[in-house]
Amino acid sequence: MAGVKAANLGLKFVLELAAIAAFAYWGASHSPVVLAVILAVALPALFIAAWGIWAAPRSRRRLPRETRIPFELGCFALAAVALIAAGATVAGIAFAVIAAVNAALLAAFGQFEA
Repeated sequence: MAGVKAANLGLKFVLELAAIAAFAYWGASHSPVVLAVILAVALPALFIAAWGIWAAPRSRRRLPRETRIPFELGCFALAAVALIAAGATVAGIAFAVIAAVNAALLAAFGQFEA
């Protein structure tokens, strides 16, 4: 069971990285090119900054669990919507399903640490 729990935490990290990529992909799907470059850089940077401040395990300003869990799930939901809006519908739906399964397992295994 320890291996499954470790894999689930690893999956959450992969979802965080995939969310960064999703925001970059959505930004890059815009036109003109200048706007696409700005969005493809700024949106992932904004996600990284917000996640680092309010959700990262070692952050001094980490949100309490009651507000951090909705924040994290909201970030993942926005990433799924970004993929769908950029035309990657299957990837967006897959991302949302995987994030939901991961969240359910995090809750079942008590991995939403306090």
